[in-house]
Amino acid sequence: MKTAVEELSPTRVKLTVEVPFDELRPSMDAAYKKVAQQVRVPGFRPGKVPARIIEQRFGRAVVLEETLNDAVPKLYGQAVDEVDVFPVSQPDIEVTKIDDGEQIEFTAEVDIRPNFEVPDYQGIEVTVDSAEVSDEDVDAQLDALRQRFATLTGVDRPAANGDFVVMDLRAEIDGVNIEEQQANEVSYEVGAGSVLQGLDDALQGMSAGEEKSFKTELVGGKNAGEEADVIINVKSVKEKVLPELDDEFAQLASEFDTLDELKASIREQARRNKLIDQVVQAREKALDALLEKIDIPIPESALKAEIDARKHNLDHQIAESGLSREAFFRLYQTTEEERFAEFEKNSARAIKVGFVLDKIVKAEELGVSEQELTNFVVRRAMEMGVQPNDLAKHLADNDQLTLAMVEIVRDKAKSVLGDAAKVVDTDGNEVDLKAIYTEINGEEVVQEESESSEEAKPEA
Repeated sequence: MKTAVEELSPTRVKLTVEVPFDELRPSMDAAYKKVAQQVRVPGFRPGKVPARIIEQRFGRAVVLEETLNDAVPKLYGQAVDEVDVFPVSQPDIEVTKIDDGEQIEFTAEVDIRPNFEVPDYQGIEVTVDSAEVSDEDVDAQLDALRQRFATLTGVDRPAANGDFVVMDLRAEIDGVNIEEQQANEVSYEVGAGSVLQGLDDALQGMSAGEEKSFKTELVGGKNAGEEADVIINVKSVKEKVLPELDDEFAQLASEFDTLDELKASIREQARRNKLIDQVVQAREKALDALLEKIDIPIPESALKAEIDARKHNLDHQIAESGLSREAFFRLYQTTEEERFAEFEKNSARAIKVGFVLDKIVKAEELGVSEQELTNFVVRRAMEMGVQPNDLAKHLADNDQLTLAMVEIVRDKAKSVLGDAAKVVDTDGNEVDLKAIYTEINGEEVVQEESESSEEAKPEA
């Protein structure tokens, strides 16, 4: 087999492949067997029709077509390996010559990863947040803990922001009750930001036993997008009461006997989290700095596929939410146009990240051990709330183990970048990542880093 490469653009090539007929022999033998199983010839059992009879009855072209259907994809794969290109799309293949008994020729146009060099990443300077824990950091964690243990107490006054109300809701269009747009005994925090526009404004100042209506656009169901009268009936108003910060609270909310012990534990955990965050930031910022040094053209097909995948996921999210598109974007305080623009920007970066990390993987000869793959599956199964064995079987059955291994080695490549960087914090102090690894379990750091960056995941 002989392969010639023509560069059509920095991201697309045309392969011209010439194959001697002898190399087609295994595929041709398989083609005769397959055709023999499909045809019926008097005097011969299915699958036992001789080759010469098949050619006499049905023509050699039938066999050649089946031969090429089997052989060309395999030959294309061999050609790609031979010329060392990295396809990122499905090829456009055309058989251009069939010289029966002598050779065949076909072409394959395909988008590829462009050629580029990764600059030296030793000593890249990056700045990360300080790991110093302030009293404000501790107070914020304590406040969050108090919120978790808050109680609701009924009050005899109008509702205000931060209060909780229990209410009945129903909707009417032109005086006709919309049955699917009603709910009873709904608990809601006033001011939380409902997708039902106008609800928070209507609730403020309402007391238990009062009823009020307001006009709004319905956000779900078959009447989504239509204007309706929503009637609120407030059953009760409750205010959130936070527990006092004392030893009794420490005993309620933790395993500690005193508030001072609880504060010390929170401070230590906050420091640990900040150290892990320094590692994550070092890796991400080193990668960002490296990307700024490289101009990498993006194959259009790869960019389109990535954007389309994100749009598909978004459509699935909206469908699962039960909201109209307008209400969904309003809930997340964005617009469809803004989200699509974000997709384009992030998709381009994700593809570049994958290209660069794959180059580092190859240069550093990074691989994946069986134990690393097992650890990855166990962590991912815990995140998804499924059994590790079930997830492993799903990955194997759907040919996704290779993608999992790509994700693991790309995370390793990011670790290489972070370790090679010169890291300082915002206070000007040198940050020793290896010292952090010693203090904090390295596997946890890798896990946190993996979870923090969607963009380092392999392209599907």
